[in-house]
Amino acid sequence: MAKTTRKKETSEEIKQQEEVAMPVNSVDVEENASDEITVEDKLVAVFKLQLIDSKIDKIRTIRGELPLEVQDLEDQCSGLETRINKFLEEIKEIEEINQEKNASIKESKVLIKRYEEQQNNVRNNREYEALSKEINFQNLEITLNEKRLKENLITMDNKKSEIELTNNNLSHLKNELELKRSELDDIIAETEKEEKELTEQSLELQKKIESRLLKAYKSIRGNARNGLAIVQIERDACGGCYNKIPPQRHLDIKMHKKIIVCEYCSRILVDEEISNIAHQDDQAE
Repeated sequence: MAKTTRKKETSEEIKQQEEVAMPVNSVDVEENASDEITVEDKLVAVFKLQLIDSKIDKIRTIRGELPLEVQDLEDQCSGLETRINKFLEEIKEIEEINQEKNASIKESKVLIKRYEEQQNNVRNNREYEALSKEINFQNLEITLNEKRLKENLITMDNKKSEIELTNNNLSHLKNELELKRSELDDIIAETEKEEKELTEQSLELQKKIESRLLKAYKSIRGNARNGLAIVQIERDACGGCYNKIPPQRHLDIKMHKKIIVCEYCSRILVDEEISNIAHQDDQAE
């Protein structure tokens, strides 16, 4: 009885192993409830998605570095405007300080005049000397405030020169920014409609691809420098990294029974037949 049970368990294990569709170096995808969607259908769908996404990439490549250049110029203009506003605030603060210094000078002059008048009515030398010290102190205050005023005026002149120079740079950058924006707007106007249509096609096609396969596609595509997540075999080598593919794996790819990925770059691999079907479907649409 125990022997029969062990045979039954061994038979079930073999059956389970035969049902495994994917090897270690293949993309793990969900089993679909409908047997109508074959691995070949899945590969064609993903390859079609790649064709559409590559067209979108090409459109965005046409724009080149313009969006980044526009953003960089906008940031530079914003920085210069902030710098000018800071200079203006500093000048305003200096002007307020100068008003205080001028008021202090006037006050000191009034006090000096008063002390001098009081010196004419002193009763002894002690009072005279005390008033003289006050007069000297106010004269020193006037000298110090006048020195500060001169320093502040020089600082203000320097800041005004900086503002003028910064304004010139800002004007130059704004002109360059307008040219770049105009150039970018023209390119966007030419390609916006096509990009929108392709993006809609891409989103619609993504709905037809099972979630784990789509997630794998996006992950591979995000890590690939050229944005290619699925590539055709070319001269017995991966069309992405150009490493040679072993004969047995090449045979597995042609069988369309498993989704095979390159062991070097992790891109999904397809043969010429899948590529042709996907291209024909894409042209028909």
